[in-house]
Amino acid sequence: MKKQSLIAAACAALAAMAGTTSAQAQDYPARSIRIILPFSPGAGTDLLARLLSQRFYANWGHTVTVDNRPGAGGNIGAEMVVKSPPDGYTLLMSTASLAVNVTLYPKMPFSVVRDLAPITEVASAPIIVVVHPSVPARTIQELVALAKARKDGLNYGSNGTGTTSHLAAELLKQVSGGKLTHIPYKGASAALTSLLGGEIEMGFPSSTSARPLIAAGKVRGLAVTTKRKSSVLPDLPTVDSIYPGFDVDNWFALWAPAGTSSAIIAKVQAEVVKSLQHQDMKNYMQREGAEPVGSTTAEFTAFVSREIEKYAKIVKASGAKPDV
Repeated sequence: MKKQSLIAAACAALAAMAGTTSAQAQDYPARSIRIILPFSPGAGTDLLARLLSQRFYANWGHTVTVDNRPGAGGNIGAEMVVKSPPDGYTLLMSTASLAVNVTLYPKMPFSVVRDLAPITEVASAPIIVVVHPSVPARTIQELVALAKARKDGLNYGSNGTGTTSHLAAELLKQVSGGKLTHIPYKGASAALTSLLGGEIEMGFPSSTSARPLIAAGKVRGLAVTTKRKSSVLPDLPTVDSIYPGFDVDNWFALWAPAGTSSAIIAKVQAEVVKSLQHQDMKNYMQREGAEPVGSTTAEFTAFVSREIEKYAKIVKASGAKPDV
């Protein structure tokens, strides 16, 4: 009898919790929201987060702040979200760096899979393979042939070890067999400055940075690293057309702390999809050469799993270690 009473009490408690969670989801959001951005202000990810926060405010009527918490390749800000209450009032806007860090960092302070709840992939932007005009290659095939023919191969600059600009180059090196030497920089601006000055021969900038430089003849664009072509550089072929399966991009996404109710996650996901239809968001996408995504939570969860697996192979094969 006592056992039955305990079971009944437990069931009642669970029912009460479910009712409370349902009510919280129905009322969400009832106050201000914080989006933690684990990178410095001013970059493309920062602008995207702020545009998204403006749309959330316009539609929900509650202040949405963007809190920049850079460091450790995005891990510091992400860990803050992991340790936040799973109530939907602290969200994370991050990038492919999270999928990379799973393997790049030998001791992660949290588990991307267990401690974060995927919401949606917001947008995706291709990386452009470019060379200094002094490099006599006009296609990826010619570039690879040159990298194999030269005794020391070619050198390339990246935005830092473990960034997508670095791993895109490492994947090209792995699939082509070309000799490519990595020179890491502290950020995209430093890498581009060295490329323009002829100090390095190749670069892997974003489409936003590459487009004006290609138009001005300061660099030569060879290909895009995504399976789809770039909307702002449509004449460039994909690396995938030469090396099938090649696919590296800059993607931007939203997460919540693990344990956040599925109803709240669904509300945020639906709001992202709605926000992507606003003209301000469309203008940003066009200007940045990005593509809106707004995937379902199930689609994004599966995508993250594939990205973790993909980058694990690239990182391990390259021997990449995080910058100190």
